[in-house]
Amino acid sequence: MLSREFEAVIFDCDGTLVDSEPITVRVLIDYLLEFGLELDFEEASNLFVGRDMQSIAQWLKGRTTKPLPSIFADEFRARQAVALRESVQTIPGAYELLAAMTKPFCVASNAPQAKIAINLTVTGLDQFFTADRTFSAYDINVWKPQPDLFLYAAKQLNVAPANCVVIEDSLAGIEAGLAAGMQVIGYSKNAELKPTDEVPFVHCLSELIRHIA
Repeated sequence: MLSREFEAVIFDCDGTLVDSEPITVRVLIDYLLEFGLELDFEEASNLFVGRDMQSIAQWLKGRTTKPLPSIFADEFRARQAVALRESVQTIPGAYELLAAMTKPFCVASNAPQAKIAINLTVTGLDQFFTADRTFSAYDINVWKPQPDLFLYAAKQLNVAPANCVVIEDSLAGIEAGLAAGMQVIGYSKNAELKPTDEVPFVHCLSELIRHIA
């Protein structure tokens, strides 16, 4: 599965360790109805999963019947936080994989630190991550698919980018990992997705125990 040795693993969070994306998409769909924009779940998922809030807001401008208020992002985050605290769960195999890890690892997410904390705390995965091992694109103000967040995480781990493995579920994250010169493994619940020459896929995180733990 991996073409070379590695020293550290960088995990995405949303959709990779925690099953938060469907929750977020539904919150966004409901919120956008208030601005006259109706999207179905598949359409909203394709448009917004893996994207940063700035990109989402930019896409929405001019497509809603009402202008987005200045508090749009803050209000969305507040609603999202309530929904996540109520129902976010781990991706199958996440706990088992993290418990088996022996090499250094961290989280690098497009989400703000507050959201990362909610995801990890509610699911109990926070026990595997110290505060200096959770990295947010908001820390550096550069978001995937740019490679900067993964490069930043590797620097904090004191590991060369080429010696890192990225675990990602989104196209933006996969592109960022490849652009950073890292090995990338994709995770998807969709068993029909096929691996490529550059990116193998798994459909349960526990499959990764024998490869990266």
